[in-house]
Amino acid sequence: MNRMIGRVRQFVRAITAQVTAEDRAYVESVLPKEALPLFYGMHRADQRHALNVAQTAMQLAEERRAEGTPIDERLLERCALLHDVGRRKGDLDIFGKVFCVLAVHFFPARARMWAEDGTSKMLAVYFHHPKIGAALLRDIGLSKEAAIIERHHEAEQAEDAIELRLLRLADEAN
Repeated sequence: MNRMIGRVRQFVRAITAQVTAEDRAYVESVLPKEALPLFYGMHRADQRHALNVAQTAMQLAEERRAEGTPIDERLLERCALLHDVGRRKGDLDIFGKVFCVLAVHFFPARARMWAEDGTSKMLAVYFHHPKIGAALLRDIGLSKEAAIIERHHEAEQAEDAIELRLLRLADEAN
């Protein structure tokens, strides 16, 4: 039940999402210019989500830094802003994501089948956006970011970089 309440809150945040001029200035100060079309190619709700993930990731990094953990904070920040670029405007909008969340919740095996057999482009994007985004990032030379983003929805592994671990935590919190 708590997970569904969280999803309802996420939906309300998505339909009311705003990206300010200050947010855009921040994005443009962090991302290389080649990555800006990918960021701005996401739906506004995904842009807002990415900004929130970046803020949380940087807070988590600050806590770990205080503990003495070495972190490439600039890499983490870029990954947080770019982690959902595989979900572009027109591929998976807010109501498409609602459909996907409900389909996966109520019909997990069928939803996966529809994604894999080409029945639903929305479900394919929902499940595969990390790999889609990673390919887009590799195309513009951001291979370190691609390697992290490609795995951000995979189960944690012992060898995972701290930046990947923090990205997962920040994404889950938002």
